[in-house]
Amino acid sequence: KMRVDKHPILPEKKAPDIIIYVDGKPIPAISGEPIAAALLASGIRVFRETAKRGYPRGIYCGIGRCTDCVMTVDGQPNVRTCVTPAKKNMRVTTQKGLGSWGDVK
Repeated sequence: KMRVDKHPILPEKKAPDIIIYVDGKPIPAISGEPIAAALLASGIRVFRETAKRGYPRGIYCGIGRCTDCVMTVDGQPNVRTCVTPAKKNMRVTTQKGLGSWGDVK
């Protein structure tokens, strides 16, 4: 869907070879690609909701400097998904506010 097929610098496109679970839904991913890349390729744009007003946030800087892409990954809140590699059977959940430890569904 949303993956780059041909690029003058990036290596040739690989096919998704693993599954990660986002809010309980299976999402195809390429092993080692950033979690955020798999989410974007699957059409997921909202990664968390702000603590104060519940506003939706997704990827912003893409290099791990901001916190817009944080999600709860395998029970750990505030994981920067733009720089965290996808691994087989990861459990990723949309983070509500500041998140809390153990939010795996």
